[in-house]
Amino acid sequence: MSLPSYLAWPWGPQRGRIPIDKSNSDETNPPEFEAFDVMTPRGPTDEETKAAGLSVLSVDMRVTENKKDHNTDKYKSSSLIVRRNKEFTIIIKLDRAFSKEQDDVQMEFLIGSSPDEIKGTYITVSIGKEKREGTWKGRVVDIQGNDVTVGITPDATCIIGRFRTFVTVVTDLGKQRTQRNPDTDFYVLFNPWDPADQVYMEKEEDRQEYVMNDVGSIYNGEFSNIITRSWNFGQFEEGVLDACLMVMDAGKVPLLYRGNSTEVVRQGSALMNAQDDDGVLVGNWSGDYSAGTAPTAWTGSPEILLKYASEGCVPVCFAQCWVFAGVLNTFVRCLGIPARVITNYCSAHDNTGNLKTDIVLDEDGRVDRSRTRDSVWNYHCWNEVYMKRLDLPEKYSGWQVVDCTPQETSDGLYRCGPTSVNAIKEGELSYPFDAKFVFAELNSDVIYHKSNKYGKTKVIYVDTAYVGKLLVTKKKESSEYEDITATYKYPEGSLKEREVMQMAERRGIPTRDYLPLAEAGVDIELQADTIKMGENFKLTLNIKNQTSQTCTINTVITGCVVYYTGVTSTIFKLENKSATVEASKTESVTIDIKGMEYIPHLVEQSNLLFVVYGYIEETQISLTTMKVITLRPPELTIKMIGTPRVGRELMVSVEFMNPYNFTLQKVQLRLDGPGLIPTKLKEYSQILSGGSVKYKVSMVPRTAGKVVLMACLDCALLRQVTNQLEIEIVKE
Repeated sequence: MSLPSYLAWPWGPQRGRIPIDKSNSDETNPPEFEAFDVMTPRGPTDEETKAAGLSVLSVDMRVTENKKDHNTDKYKSSSLIVRRNKEFTIIIKLDRAFSKEQDDVQMEFLIGSSPDEIKGTYITVSIGKEKREGTWKGRVVDIQGNDVTVGITPDATCIIGRFRTFVTVVTDLGKQRTQRNPDTDFYVLFNPWDPADQVYMEKEEDRQEYVMNDVGSIYNGEFSNIITRSWNFGQFEEGVLDACLMVMDAGKVPLLYRGNSTEVVRQGSALMNAQDDDGVLVGNWSGDYSAGTAPTAWTGSPEILLKYASEGCVPVCFAQCWVFAGVLNTFVRCLGIPARVITNYCSAHDNTGNLKTDIVLDEDGRVDRSRTRDSVWNYHCWNEVYMKRLDLPEKYSGWQVVDCTPQETSDGLYRCGPTSVNAIKEGELSYPFDAKFVFAELNSDVIYHKSNKYGKTKVIYVDTAYVGKLLVTKKKESSEYEDITATYKYPEGSLKEREVMQMAERRGIPTRDYLPLAEAGVDIELQADTIKMGENFKLTLNIKNQTSQTCTINTVITGCVVYYTGVTSTIFKLENKSATVEASKTESVTIDIKGMEYIPHLVEQSNLLFVVYGYIEETQISLTTMKVITLRPPELTIKMIGTPRVGRELMVSVEFMNPYNFTLQKVQLRLDGPGLIPTKLKEYSQILSGGSVKYKVSMVPRTAGKVVLMACLDCALLRQVTNQLEIEIVKE
């Protein structure tokens, strides 16, 4: 049995070992190495070995028993997988009975092409008469005839990855080692069950959700219309663990870094994107995905990671923020680090780094697309990982933000984090890594500028509450979302929030020198119901006069089609409205929006942005607001035919009807069921107006329990058409 080529590791300089073969000696195809000390002149001859009277006949890694004890039995791999600082047992079969007092036997565990004790890549554990202290612990658990059961405990800070195993019999004549056998290779992972591990998580319910759950929910839409899509993390699927290690190999992550979870997630955040290091995914927000798969078409991470691994580390096309976050979540959970996906609604992308998101209106109050550089994303997804930050004060351990969507560089690479959520909340932005960037995503002010006929602008309104409106993640043991805004921010306008801003300014955030502006005494707000794509609807503008005087307000409403990143595509609506509002009263103005106005201009994810500019005649004060509306796509139906029982055939049907007066071209339909079926892809050349498709898949459940089936239909004119079905598989 030979190792696949993608199981190669990045190696340091050769030191203290003798390679068998130096052909193909490169990082992606390293040579095999045996564990012979340079100082040993030779191994024993056959006659000398017989005289020593002890030989190793076989090594049993007790894969099934150990994986169950180490919470790794869900990994679909024939190899042993263990966690740091927890004992696993190996049975060594010898040609005679073992004597702890007379025999000298060593276990040797190697990782990398240049194993070195100092670097933690060559570990020896003594189980006989010669006791040698090392970082890994070993003991004889039991002796039954010629079988010796040995307990091995990897160090709580050891490198994670795939180790090779040798058993060495030491005599006065030399050392006799077992031959290289890939069947005795094993993986070591982080251990969130152990208090000594950097990623320890105290509660079992948290570990089950943030380490062991292989299906999740990722939230998009906008803050008043949250849309859920299921995601297959699939960290236990066959080949995914090897693919995750391969990502680090391809990125030349030094083995020395791989025992420190802070380093692993920081490196991982760079390696998930292909911006500067040929990482896993190519980001694309252009709308043209003809050279790959549209970001909206993916249903999970395994398809992406296995494609990357099988095609020689060629970046996979294409991704946007939730795809990056979903795959990074798989990467870190697979390695044993607790993680979850976060959605930040109204997330600022501040191109100038000044904690300001600038929106420029022309002299008539319309959005000036050419002069508006910054954008507020409807939502942005990133990850949180849970760990002890050994490089920070203790209070900044716990959840850390990690963001692999390529937005800005950090230490020369497109990556972000890890940065402490607690530090962000307190405005303590001087600690590593990238705290100021994350703080700006949550706390930027939206500043509206109005230009005159000469092009000169002035600030007319500042909205300090629009950005970082809501942060959510999946609730434990539920597909519902949990509001975690309070873990990042104090209440808007509170004394504590002002203190945090003052702290952030002391840590280098620019001061708000544009505040305060004159109070208008009038509030304006846009409202709309949930709207299906293509429908006519009414947009309501509520004008609340909180002054003691009647006021007249003139408004300009701009309707734009936008990408979810807040970048405008087309202006499809311009309308002027005026209203007179009595003191302490509220008036409502309606604006009719017709489907035929926006449908021809829609871009992916079907978002409409409405910006209102208002001018109060009596006080000559300006005010403005904006609202994003996410249009609901048509329905995708999943039906189950049959009884979901172990060993019984189960039929699943996915159905879709095209409700529009245009034909859908080059349609992809994916069906995914982690633990039940691999990702299925069905392609249709077209679906005519009023036409329908039905896709049936047969499957036979092998294990009992809850599974989630998820389906996604995608084409250039229609994105984000998803649905999911929870099924409880029962025993026969």
